[in-house]
Amino acid sequence: MALIHNIVGTPQASRVLLLVHGYGADERDLGGLLPYLDPEGRFLTVLPRGPVAAPPGFAWYDFAAAPGAGDTDPGFLDALDELDDLLDEVCAANDKSRAEAIVAGFSQGAALAVALGLRVSDKPHPAGILAMSTYLARADGLELDWEAAKDIPVLVQHGTDDALIPVERGRELAEALETHGAPVTFLDYPMEHQVAAESVQDAHQWLLAVAAGERPSAPVPEKAHEPLVKAVTTAQFEQEVLRSELPVIVDFWAPWCQPCRQVSPIVEQIAAMREGSYKVVKVNIDEEPQLAQTFEVKSIPMIGMFRNGRLERAVLGVKPRPQIEAELGMLVIP
Repeated sequence: MALIHNIVGTPQASRVLLLVHGYGADERDLGGLLPYLDPEGRFLTVLPRGPVAAPPGFAWYDFAAAPGAGDTDPGFLDALDELDDLLDEVCAANDKSRAEAIVAGFSQGAALAVALGLRVSDKPHPAGILAMSTYLARADGLELDWEAAKDIPVLVQHGTDDALIPVERGRELAEALETHGAPVTFLDYPMEHQVAAESVQDAHQWLLAVAAGERPSAPVPEKAHEPLVKAVTTAQFEQEVLRSELPVIVDFWAPWCQPCRQVSPIVEQIAAMREGSYKVVKVNIDEEPQLAQTFEVKSIPMIGMFRNGRLERAVLGVKPRPQIEAELGMLVIP
């Protein structure tokens, strides 16, 4: 049975764009991007629906583990074959060249788009791949054609604050493509697991370049140096703090708070001295008021000790490092 799908655009459009939604969405989800992604109407856009129910929407396959953490569900290859057939059908029905098509997607859908564009096949590879907030999928039976990849431009976009699929997964995808000589561009943005206005604008410019016959690429930038004390958001808090195997020291602060600025170097010193034994993060309560309310942060600076998913102790005000550590129940280091 053919996949349920929508087609947006006119037969006069020059190319096909296959746009594959992520987990829990449907065929309408990414359609809202088209006025910004393709304002010129260059593409006949295919918006398919995943075959697996995943309320409130649908999915393409079940995650065998955390997204991007390992091998995918066996249904990955079934979904990949269905999308492959759909691309053939739409191109044939509308007299469009499969070799000029662009395959794109978000999250789980982007993992499939990458696999569809790069898989070993006797069918023509697409002209480009747009991968938003995703990872390089691994599935039994999936073989990638790295030689063909050298001629396929790929745009990898990812949010630096993505708590569902960490930005490192997107970087790993881009680095793998770069290692094999593919013309890849990796762009990250200060966003979570989402699409932002800036990322859509960049994708639009990339699509124009590929449609003009270019193969845009840029060296994958080096990973930014991790700060001693990482800032965490409400979306990241559960994974970074509550589920942490290590006890976590949380510095609740705000930019206008002068005492917070005084205690910040002390918190950084704790992070440096306790590396491997404790995780140390900070929360800007102006940006994350929900966390401040949840943990009753009524005065700052407040340094909290979280262990096994709960706040055990807290220290208020500016104090010497040994005193802060003692009040948090840490073994004091001279």
